[in-house]
Amino acid sequence: MSNRAAIQSDNAPAAIGPYSQAVKAGNTVYLSGQIPLDPKTMELVGGEIEVQARQVFTNLAEVCKAAGGSLGEIVKLNLYLTDLDNFGKVNQIMEEFFTQPFPARAAVGVKALPKGSQFEAEAVMVIGD
Repeated sequence: MSNRAAIQSDNAPAAIGPYSQAVKAGNTVYLSGQIPLDPKTMELVGGEIEVQARQVFTNLAEVCKAAGGSLGEIVKLNLYLTDLDNFGKVNQIMEEFFTQPFPARAAVGVKALPKGSQFEAEAVMVIGD
């Protein structure tokens, strides 16, 4: 019997493809990449990287909550930016949402992201013992 379950939150954007917002396996939750979509309109928010980063982290927080956790339980975070010159701005916004000890992290420059987004983040969260 599988201990794998899909996680879904109406407070985060619906999947725009054949994937789950997150999948929980045991006490580990794998969160799919979030781009800065408004969950109500499914439209990309703002043009500024700061606005987009806040929406991405808000979306991740909602999926964490639906899985029974929080951003504070994320152990690994992968960031994707279409312009690595925005790396410092994303770091500043990240500090609004995360506290020490910060998760392990990678930041990757990419050519393009879905819907013309400038920023995407995916994560791994461990909840409970």
